[in-house]
Amino acid sequence: MDEDIFAAGDCASMKNYPRSKAGVFAVRAGPPLNVNLRRRLSGQPLIPYEPQESFLGIIGTGDESECIASKGTMCVNGSWLWGLKDWIDRKWMADYTTALADKKRSMADKMAPSIPSVATGGAALTILKESMMRCGGCGSKVGGSILSKVIRKLKKDDSKAIYKRSEVLVGLDSPDDCAIISAPSAGMGLVQTVDFFRTFISDPYVFGMVAANHALSDCHAMGAETVSALAIVVIPYSTPQIMEDILYRVMAGACKVLKDSKCTLVGGHTCEGKELSLGFAVNGLVEEKKALKKGGMRNGDHIILTKPVGTGTLFAANMRCEAAGRDVKAALDVMCQSNRNAGLILSEHGATACTDVTGFGVIGHLHEMASASDVSVTVNLNSIPLLSGAEDCIKKGIFSSLHEDNARLRKSLDISPENIVDSFKFPLLFDPQTAGGLLASIPAEHVEKCLKALKASGYTSATSVGRVGAKARNPIKIIS
Repeated sequence: MDEDIFAAGDCASMKNYPRSKAGVFAVRAGPPLNVNLRRRLSGQPLIPYEPQESFLGIIGTGDESECIASKGTMCVNGSWLWGLKDWIDRKWMADYTTALADKKRSMADKMAPSIPSVATGGAALTILKESMMRCGGCGSKVGGSILSKVIRKLKKDDSKAIYKRSEVLVGLDSPDDCAIISAPSAGMGLVQTVDFFRTFISDPYVFGMVAANHALSDCHAMGAETVSALAIVVIPYSTPQIMEDILYRVMAGACKVLKDSKCTLVGGHTCEGKELSLGFAVNGLVEEKKALKKGGMRNGDHIILTKPVGTGTLFAANMRCEAAGRDVKAALDVMCQSNRNAGLILSEHGATACTDVTGFGVIGHLHEMASASDVSVTVNLNSIPLLSGAEDCIKKGIFSSLHEDNARLRKSLDISPENIVDSFKFPLLFDPQTAGGLLASIPAEHVEKCLKALKASGYTSATSVGRVGAKARNPIKIIS
């Protein structure tokens, strides 16, 4: 017998405890299976398990006046059993639908004290008990040995290796107090931006990709070439091995994105904290005369949006276990898509203004562009590309915590017809985006070729969502 093989349910038969094939045995085997898997991984002795001998079975006959129940050698029938069966069935289904979020929180609360000791051994629990006494200041930095190991790993991995640019004179190859970057030549402008936020998913690698894309996007929106990045990382306090693993995975994801954008990671700062968080201070270069800004929209331009929206409501729903897994996966795929090529394509087709769609949502960022350009814009609500499942989340009444603040701009909108506000698409105009697409104004004569190039480059949802007009009392008009 192989002691590393575990099984439960219909695929398993216990020689010492033969039982009929019934779902109740599989369900009851779940908790001890979870515990013993963790104990095996941590080198602890397994806990013996003996399944129950019998179970209650209730079968409906198709007639509510007749229902049959059995347990072991006992059997009864009667109409009153139908009500019991209906209650049991509805409660069971609720545990996997409407009550799932509450059940998940309850299970997490019950399991939390035992997970560290089971997963990583008794020493981890002792360490975690000391977490409330961890130092602040420079005492909260992640140890140098962990950082050195992670950087060595990153340098060895070709797909995620730290990209090297000739402008970087001092970086991670020869660490010093500061990185040194060559000054830009005449006519070139230095662009700088910073972004930072806590994780919203459980996969550090994917989170690293999303956070890096989000931080680089400001440079891509301005038509700038990214040169260097400094990372700010907060790692949840744990054992050195776990902290090293989390740091490596989150930075491996980030370095892949930085490499794809030809941006060099030159350093950063890493400290302990309650939640995994990541951000970057990014430097880039742009020809001063070609830099795309928020101001610059011209009357008659088309407004192009390169990615679908809806990340705010989708991940708010995901936190409540109300989002479909396939929709969350599709959203993450979009968030991991770089805006670099989109920025280049928009510049090549004569973009007059550009910005990236992030926390303020489509309307918030359009309002900034219209105000800076001294124009008005008309947006066709039905042309806004949406992520799969986003509208369903709005129908459930699920909004991002930033949505309410963004929606205050509603009072500055010219809405025609007024019943547009009743559409479930309307709130998504204010939905805050993470690693969203680019929003740009393009001369009408270049729109068709620009959209064709964007779609060919992988931005399949890119579309014209509106037009630029003369300055008006309300800077944004919404139509359908």
